[in-house]
Amino acid sequence: MSRILIIEDEKSIAELEKDYLELSGFEVEVEQDGQKGLVKALKENFDLFILDLMLPGMDGFEICRQIRDEKNTPIIMVSAKKDDIDKIRGLGLGADDYMTKPFSPSELVARVKAHLARYERLIGSAVEENKVIEIRGLKIDTTARRVWVNGVEKTFTTKEFDLLTFLASHPNHVYTKDELFSEIWDMESIGDIATVTVHIKKIREKIEYDTSNPQYIETIWGVGYRFKV
Repeated sequence: MSRILIIEDEKSIAELEKDYLELSGFEVEVEQDGQKGLVKALKENFDLFILDLMLPGMDGFEICRQIRDEKNTPIIMVSAKKDDIDKIRGLGLGADDYMTKPFSPSELVARVKAHLARYERLIGSAVEENKVIEIRGLKIDTTARRVWVNGVEKTFTTKEFDLLTFLASHPNHVYTKDELFSEIWDMESIGDIATVTVHIKKIREKIEYDTSNPQYIETIWGVGYRFKV
């Protein structure tokens, strides 16, 4: 259940907003003092803020600014002020929406739902974790296409990265040079399997402590290569 904080000093308006939002399935809390509202907003976890502009203790502009310095939570600013300058200032400070009083509670609920849905989509895409392979000091971020060896980032060409990632994603599996060429270069080897050998050599130079005794990519003589774990 999404939690909403209403910071509104007009009790009748706050209670009306609260009633409509709770009927729509939201958990709602109300704070009438600006300073106390800010403390609550920063201290607790809410999914959306409804923020009045004119408040005792601290005005809505300052509350909006301080919330936005620490959180990306949606903010709907409400005010009886109809001047465009106030709307521009509020949006400029990071408010996601600006509603002029009086407005219908049903419109407020609709806007709350829209902003929550949009925020959830943004959060969902932002927090999608990169797929990372970590083996004995070797770290491969397959999403960002970056490689670190004992904390030091190494630069790889596209095919070097693809080849390393493929082998590391299939540990202990022995692949022939033909199979690797077909997989990474997406074509028949046509006798050009030396390309694989050259790329394996370059990869080893970047990830192996001792290329003559590799700890990651092992040569299986007469067959191909295997990534050891």
